[in-house]
Amino acid sequence: MSERERKYQETGPDTAVEDANAAAVERAMVAIRHSQTRRSLGRIARPEGAGAIDPTLFGVLDAVEAHPGPCAVTDVAAALGVDQPRASRLVLRTVEQGWLERGSDPRDARRTLLALTPAGRAQAEAAHRLRRVVFAQAMAGWSEGDRTAFARLITAFVADFARTVADRA
Repeated sequence: MSERERKYQETGPDTAVEDANAAAVERAMVAIRHSQTRRSLGRIARPEGAGAIDPTLFGVLDAVEAHPGPCAVTDVAAALGVDQPRASRLVLRTVEQGWLERGSDPRDARRTLLALTPAGRAQAEAAHRLRRVVFAQAMAGWSEGDRTAFARLITAFVADFARTVADRA
C-alpha cells in the first residue's frame, strides 16, 4: 500500500476535489451498470437473424475463460457476485447451450470442474469482438491520446478497485 493510500484510509479524502472526483466516478459507474442491462446487452449481442441470447450467460463464459486454472461453480459465483445456487443455475443453462462442459477434478472427485467447449469458445470470442466494436464506436470521436489514457486509467481503476474491495472483505 502506498503512503497516499494509507493516509487516505486513516484520514479520508484530502480535498473537496477528491470528493467531487469520487462522486463523478460513482455516477459514471452507476450509469455504466444501468446501460449494461440484460435488455440492452441482449439487443446488441444478437447476431443477425438469431434469437436473443441471455447476456448473463456471457458472464459465465467470461468467468470460466478468465479464471486461472481449473474453474468450479464456486469460482463462477465469486466472479459474478452471486450465490452458489444462482451460479449453479446459470452454469446449467450454459451447459445446456453446449458452451460449457463439466468434468471431475482428478484431485477431488466430489468437485466438478468447468471448461469451455469449442462452441463456448466461439461464443466468447464473438462476444469479445462485439463488445470491442461497441466500445470503439462509443469512443470514435475521441482522440487517440484520450482513448489510450482512458484504457490505461480504467484498467488501473478496475485493478485498484478490486484490491480495495478485497482488502475490506
